[in-house]
Amino acid sequence: MRQITIDDEYITLGQLLKKLDIIDTGGQAKGFLAGHQVKVNGTIEYRRGKKLYPQDIVDIEGFGTIRLTQA
Repeated sequence: MRQITIDDEYITLGQLLKKLDIIDTGGQAKGFLAGHQVKVNGTIEYRRGKKLYPQDIVDIEGFGTIRLTQA
């Protein structure tokens, strides 16, 4: 499981995808989420604006599992 540190209170799912270099722009997040299964804490998520907090676990189909931590 990979760990990603965030500096703020939360990060959106779209921002996380950009931070991981899975997508290049925020506009690509919607299309990515439509074509790939992404789970946040075990629940399938389709919203690019979903707020992710430290200790959340994000499983991205084809890219692995990420745990968020606070800076």
